[in-house]
Amino acid sequence: MKGSDLFVKCLENEGVPYIFGLPGEEMEDILFSLEKSSIKFIPTRHEQGAAFMADMWGRLSGQAGVCLSTLGPGASNLVTGVADANLDKSPLVAISAQAGLQKLHKESHQYLDLVELFAPITKWNGAISNVQVIPEVVRKAFKMAESEKPGATHIEFSEDVAAMETEGEPILSKRVRRPDPDDSALEEAVTLLKKANFPMIIAGNGAVRKLASQQLTELVKKHNIPVAHTFMGQGAVLDSQAQSLFSIGFGFRDIVMDAVDRADVVLAVGYDIAEYAPDAWNPKKTKQIIHIDFTPAEVYTHYQPKVEIVADIPATLKALNQKLDGNVCFNDSWYQPIRERIIEDRKSYVLHEGAGFTVPGVLNILQSIMRNDDLLISDVGSHKIWIARNFSACCPNGCIISNGLASMGIALPGAVAAALHSPDRRIVAAMGDGGFLMNSQELETAKRLNLGFTVIIFNDNDYGLISWKQQMSRSRSTGTKITNPDFKAYAESFGIKSYRPSGVRELTEKLMRSLSLKELCVFEIPIDVSVNQELIKKLEIMHDH
Repeated sequence: MKGSDLFVKCLENEGVPYIFGLPGEEMEDILFSLEKSSIKFIPTRHEQGAAFMADMWGRLSGQAGVCLSTLGPGASNLVTGVADANLDKSPLVAISAQAGLQKLHKESHQYLDLVELFAPITKWNGAISNVQVIPEVVRKAFKMAESEKPGATHIEFSEDVAAMETEGEPILSKRVRRPDPDDSALEEAVTLLKKANFPMIIAGNGAVRKLASQQLTELVKKHNIPVAHTFMGQGAVLDSQAQSLFSIGFGFRDIVMDAVDRADVVLAVGYDIAEYAPDAWNPKKTKQIIHIDFTPAEVYTHYQPKVEIVADIPATLKALNQKLDGNVCFNDSWYQPIRERIIEDRKSYVLHEGAGFTVPGVLNILQSIMRNDDLLISDVGSHKIWIARNFSACCPNGCIISNGLASMGIALPGAVAAALHSPDRRIVAAMGDGGFLMNSQELETAKRLNLGFTVIIFNDNDYGLISWKQQMSRSRSTGTKITNPDFKAYAESFGIKSYRPSGVRELTEKLMRSLSLKELCVFEIPIDVSVNQELIKKLEIMHDH
């Protein structure tokens, strides 16, 4: 068999169902080997879209999503999606074709040193320069990508190696057991917690993976400890729980910070510093921190844990719950008023017929329509802030936000992967006009695959998040205004239903229909952005008092 046949056998051994990518002549052998396999190759319209699809597949499934490109510009187009997966801790394996080995020592058509290119944005990457090492390289790429903390890996595969004749078998894929927590570290954590007056949990990305959500929920309910979620930790503890303080991580002082300021002991559970810098919640460096994660804490001036428990997160939370006496139940009177203020503020963004649309107003409508197991995927922009602040995930991974690399353009290709992974799930992809046009071509991929999900475009003819931040710092904005095509006509040109609702009733009815039918459709919603600055002014007045 050819090297490409063995390579594909190894991918099958890893349980890969789909590979997202673009074809190229240097990957011809791989494509024809895939044609004979159980793996479905899905041609996308841009390599960045393919990488985002693999990124989202990894985030939802816990198994590495796979993307494939040709050499040169094909590989360089993968970079943003691969980097996003790496910083968002999503398992991903990127595969790029390469020129023949005899060309790699000299300047050659479309040749780039891809191992060097991917080195800063992957956990591991390497080149297959010998047909005999294919099983080892593939197994290592998947093992590294899926091991905690997950991330991206990359394989470079030269066309002449893919064409070589070989014999070999895939290496058995085995589950790696993670260590249990150290008993003395647990005792230290328990001692610290028992002395706390106002303990608090910050739940990060690691808290929604594996069984961590279940164990964390038991801990907060049993001992009455409040929890604030990072953008990527949303849903670790459901917002319907009395201990949830919703989200943390905004570029302004929101209501939740009143609780953070008062907290004396912070349990950081699966917390990623790349998401939200500790300077913002521990500015005086006075908080006593218990670090619970799969890996040791980053060395950081504002994040110096008193206790580090480096082990399996669910096992750690379970052990901690058992060691804390059943009668250790903290008073909730210090944080419940803060929770009530957040809830009341969320309710205040009600849209009335005849008034303009706002992002938080539309989110209130969505929240009332969406079921507990539905999925909302957020792109990056001003709407992301509102989604993190005002939308409740009703299950772990029920609201997915990219916030490590925070890449615009992820939501639409992400919804393609989500619809393939969970065809029975109702999915909404929310994005701004800027993010939509970065990967809008993947509408054709979704249509070709006959996938059903709802696309919402919040249109303000602006790079709205940058404009908002400029307004906060300088009271004006510059370099952010853009113009747009007719989004409704654009979607319809792909043969996709599209709506531009004129009022609250029409929007509500059309959204309910779209979600119930699970049909592919696009909503363009013109939004009033004055609500952004009004929020900042409201919070300033609130904290002045």
